[in-house]
Amino acid sequence: MIGVTAKQGSAPQGGAATQAEIVALRALAWLMSDEDRALRFLTASGCDATSLRRRANDPLLLGSVLDVIMEDEASLIEFSAWADLEPAAAARARRLLPGAWSESQLP
Repeated sequence: MIGVTAKQGSAPQGGAATQAEIVALRALAWLMSDEDRALRFLTASGCDATSLRRRANDPLLLGSVLDVIMEDEASLIEFSAWADLEPAAAARARRLLPGAWSESQLP
């Protein structure tokens, strides 16, 4: 479980980075396991299948994968069940990857 925190918007360090990236890679696998979800993500991200494979280890892309899943509660719940994770694990992982919003940035 991801319990370590990192400064908002910074690259995660050590084991926390690995755990956050694993959660995000699992989320990417879940997105790509369904043709409609995959097409929506590819369209929204501007990636094609080749560039997605090339960028799959990019922490910024992995953060965007978690953003997409967390934007829709049904997707978050479905992914969490598929990955056998609690839904909060995606949010904790997202906070550890670059590009995450901090509370001070919210309107």
